[in-house]
Amino acid sequence: MLPAPEQLMALKTVVEAGGVTAAARRLGVAKSVISKRLADLEQIAGSELIRRSTRRAEPTDAGRAFAARAAAILTAMECAVEEAGGRNGALRGPMRVAAPLTFGRMFLVEPIVAFARANPEIELSLDCDDARADIAGGGYDLGIRVGRLNDSSLIARKIAPAASVVVASPDYLARHGAPKAPADLTRHICIGYANIPSAQQWLFLPAGGGAEHSVTVHPRLNVNNGETIREAVIAGYGIAVLPRFMVGDALRDKRLVPVLPRFRPPGGDIYALWPHMREPSRKTRALVDMLVGEVPRLMRAAGVL
Repeated sequence: MLPAPEQLMALKTVVEAGGVTAAARRLGVAKSVISKRLADLEQIAGSELIRRSTRRAEPTDAGRAFAARAAAILTAMECAVEEAGGRNGALRGPMRVAAPLTFGRMFLVEPIVAFARANPEIELSLDCDDARADIAGGGYDLGIRVGRLNDSSLIARKIAPAASVVVASPDYLARHGAPKAPADLTRHICIGYANIPSAQQWLFLPAGGGAEHSVTVHPRLNVNNGETIREAVIAGYGIAVLPRFMVGDALRDKRLVPVLPRFRPPGGDIYALWPHMREPSRKTRALVDMLVGEVPRLMRAAGVL
């Protein structure tokens, strides 16, 4: 026996929402309906998919893997319905997007709002967080990433380039001096991302070309948010590597200055990502097309591209 779509949706939503109650609220049904669909699905699968307690419902390893497959199946079904109904019909249905906090605030709000207004039948959810979302396992239709990619389970489409820059405040450099070469950073106060191990490899390329330099820094301050890192640098605490789009204004008004001008961090890009095993729906493709057109325009207008 094969599971019904509503059973797959129940499992997918419980895993995404973090519990039966939240899933029932999201789907607009009673908790008992979700519980019955899960029980029926577990009977079909012959395995426990959700481990229940009085306080929470946690997916088992089998449940998490099944939920990822269920998401792919539901997306494929949605694509099939779209194909059967023609490509000119209205875009509709739920859609989840994950993006970094600062980038989302600066460059996604305008196109996302425009997309939502143009497609009122789409129920759009935008999660902005500097912690990297699990695009495949978290049930997202689309993720936005800044920097180098290292996840082969995702398909990527480039939205825009995103150069990084090493920065410090004039006050910090007046007190500590300016590093002349990447190796000098080991004698400076560095600020890093909290979700990266404290012993970090910072990479640099000579501006005129040449071999890559790798420096292990031990940040005295680790922060889980790019804007907070920027403010700590502006306050004169230390040196950090940040995306240029995040520090453009501070560089222009001299609150920050570039460090190591003869070197640059390796280039990164801004990508739209979706799971490799899941065909993007028509609404996902439409949003990506809009972002590819609008985000570079907004970045150029801000003077960071």
